[in-house]
Amino acid sequence: MAPGNDSFVTEFILLGLTDRPDLQPPLFLLFLGMYMITILGNLGLIILISLNSNLHTPMYFFLFNLSFIDLCYSSVFTPRMMINFTSKKNIISYMGCMTQLYFFCFFVISECYVLTSMAYDRYVAICNPLLYNVAMSPKVCSSLVLSSYLMAFSGAMAHTGCMLRLTFCDANTINHYFCDVHPLLQLSCTSTYVNELVVFIVVGINIIVPSFTIFVSYCLILTNILQIKSTEGRSKAFSTCTSHIIAVSLFFGSMSFMYLKPSSAGSMDEEKISSVFYTNVVAMMNPLIYSLRNKDVKTALRKTLSRR
Repeated sequence: MAPGNDSFVTEFILLGLTDRPDLQPPLFLLFLGMYMITILGNLGLIILISLNSNLHTPMYFFLFNLSFIDLCYSSVFTPRMMINFTSKKNIISYMGCMTQLYFFCFFVISECYVLTSMAYDRYVAICNPLLYNVAMSPKVCSSLVLSSYLMAFSGAMAHTGCMLRLTFCDANTINHYFCDVHPLLQLSCTSTYVNELVVFIVVGINIIVPSFTIFVSYCLILTNILQIKSTEGRSKAFSTCTSHIIAVSLFFGSMSFMYLKPSSAGSMDEEKISSVFYTNVVAMMNPLIYSLRNKDVKTALRKTLSRR
């Protein structure tokens, strides 16, 4: 019996992404490659921003935190996911599963609010450039990031706390590659009404509020850009926002599809595919999006490499 819980289950079995043996080796190589790109890309951005003083601005402060979150976030489940491709049975302890659920919720909610802070930063930079240094002072930026982590802490505690109150009787096979909310709810032999209510409230707040804030920010940004008379000026303004729009669309799109519906709606295969986007693809794409499309990052990289 798990300590502090009425559950009869002391461990879970993760079924993984697929049960087809012929797909296991190529999928292992694919996700190993993605994980290496994720680690190298995000760690590279963190080091680059730390070493270059010209990148010590609000925009890159948020990007530093986004890279840190993606680095930790992908490490919560990807290594265990790859173990599943090489072993016949992937077992995770009860407390290991709850710990994985907690850190997954913490980092995914953190990313929601850091992306929102980045949208606000772009809004101030384009719509109120004269007030930028005051509106985005180091104190304000630190407060925004700290608030992101506090919201993540409260959301993760709500999800994990409600999961710990559930009883798991005989069924211990999770039809997923990590301990996510919906697959765990399907295994419970007690009522999950409170948990589903918490999912709708917490996930609703942490997706709808940031999404609405980002949408309003970009509506104001677009209105301001359209008032710029020169084509070059409009193009430059658009280019500073494109990377962030792509990252936001990938992240919030896949998250909304996964969580803003009842746990019984849709097949688990669809949920697994959607999960791959916000757990693996987004964390890998973010450093590529923000580096390949960013002149400041490419310039800083050339300077760093030439000094070495």
